[in-house]
Amino acid sequence: MVKSRLEQLINLSILMLILFPILVLVVWSFSQGWPADHLLPNQWGLRGWQYLFSPKSKMLSSLGLSTFISLVVTLMALILSIPAGKVLGIYEFKGKRLVEILVLAPLIIPTITVGMGIQIAFIRYGLTDTVSGVILVHLPVVLPYGIRIFASIYKTLGLKWEEQAQILKANSWQRFRYVTLPFLYPGIIAAGVLMFTVSFSQYFLTYLIGGGKVLTLPILLFPFVNSGDRVIAAGLGLVIIAASLAFMFIIERMLGDSEHESNFYYL
Repeated sequence: MVKSRLEQLINLSILMLILFPILVLVVWSFSQGWPADHLLPNQWGLRGWQYLFSPKSKMLSSLGLSTFISLVVTLMALILSIPAGKVLGIYEFKGKRLVEILVLAPLIIPTITVGMGIQIAFIRYGLTDTVSGVILVHLPVVLPYGIRIFASIYKTLGLKWEEQAQILKANSWQRFRYVTLPFLYPGIIAAGVLMFTVSFSQYFLTYLIGGGKVLTLPILLFPFVNSGDRVIAAGLGLVIIAASLAFMFIIERMLGDSEHESNFYYL
């Protein structure tokens, strides 16, 4: 009984830690001013939302561009990380530990160090100030998440299911589509959400390679943060959160339904 109440208290505390910052953003977005010595704003209004949905804010076009970039990055990263995760999860080879460390390098090395090196190469190939350049520079940042997730799945899964399907004369595509892929659905959901969120919220690399010309939502957000306009910044922050949650809901519904439909292969 005591353990159950303790678990409920811990869960409630975690939920409050997640929801409280979002609640503060909601209050800020509907305020006209919020003095530091007031518990709640002393003036309310829709100035922030009116500006965000006006044509001059460029919020909708930035939302569309951010979504497009993040979707392309997520799709490319999933395609690359599944086979890479299989190699690291199943096979043993010389230098494997070094490869695993190199995979995590983008998460360990400071972003500014990686970004400056990449920028020099991108300038030579004419990829700066372009959407394609931003997509490519996001890939090294999100790939480690997918590779680690799929390596863990393949390490548990092994090759036994594919080998049994091969005995039953299934070709390589059939083995992947009907045997391996259903096991990967939870990993695809987890990796896809992580990749999309990281790419969607990426500011420094987008600004460095995009040069301020590739106007994503984080690029649109930071000038308002720096200028102290918390009303509009809060509204943009909520849009970014909503977009990430919407993607998570959509991919979970799509792949969740596919996973459910594929269960008949294992009855």
